Amino acid sequence: MIYSSRPRVFSIILIIVGLATVRSTSAQAQVRVPGRIGIVVDERLSALRASPNLSGKLLRRIGRGRTVGITGQSRSRDGVLFYSVVVTRRTRGWLQTESLIVPRRAGDDERLLRLITASADFDRVARARIFLDAFPHSPLRPRVLLLFGDAAEQAAIKLSHDASRRLDATEMRANDAPLFSYSLNYSGLDRYNRQGVRFAFDRDQRRFHYEGASWREIIRRYPRSPEAAQARTRLTASVAEIK
Repeated sequence: MIYSSRPRVFSIILIIVGLATVRSTSAQAQVRVPGRIGIVVDERLSALRASPNLSGKLLRRIGRGRTVGITGQSRSRDGVLFYSVVVTRRTRGWLQTESLIVPRRAGDDERLLRLITASADFDRVARARIFLDAFPHSPLRPRVLLLFGDAAEQAAIKLSHDASRRLDATEMRANDAPLFSYSLNYSGLDRYNRQGVRFAFDRDQRRFHYEGASWREIIRRYPRSPEAAQARTRLTASVAEIK
C-alpha cells in the first residue's frame, strides 16, 4: 500500500472498536431464559439436538458466545453428558455439556483457560473475551488478560500485512477519501471490533498495533501478580515500536 508523499509526522490514530462488556460476547442472546446460565465456548460441540445423544436429530448449531438456560441433564448410553437447554422461548434441545461453561460453577474458569491456551489466532481472542466477561473475579483473570493482549498484538501484525496486500493504492486514489481512512475502515478489523479490541494505527509505518488495554488492566488491578511484570514489558516494547 503506497501513500502520497508528505513530511513524516508521527501520527498514531486510535481505532475505537468496541467496549469490553458482556454484550460483546452474547449480543444476540439477550432473551431471558429459565434455569442456570450457560455460555457456548466450543462451537465444534454445540449441535443442538432433539434428544440427548450424539445421533439425535440436529435442530441447529449454537454459535460461540451464545447464552442458554440450563434446565436439566441426561447421560447417553455411550456416557456423554447432555444439558437440556432453552435457547429462545420457542427453541429448546440438548447440548453436549463440554460445549458450555457455567459462570458460577467451580472449575469452569480453569477449563475455559485450558481451551484458550490451546486456541490460536482469532479463536483465542474470542474465547478470552468470553472468559473476561463471564469470570470478572476469577484468580485466573491476569493470565487471560495477558493471553488476550498477546493474541491481539499478533493479530495486529497479520492485519497490517493483509490490509497492505488487499487495499489497492491505484483504486484508492480514484476516490477523494484520505488514503489512511481505507486502513481504518479495513473489513478485517470488524470481527475484532465485536470482541472489544482496540488497535492503534501508525500512518508513517502503515501498521496496526494493539492498544494495550488488557496489559494496563493487569498493572492497575493486579500489580503484584507475575503477569504484571510481563505486561509492563509488553507496553514498553509497544511504545518503542510505534515511535
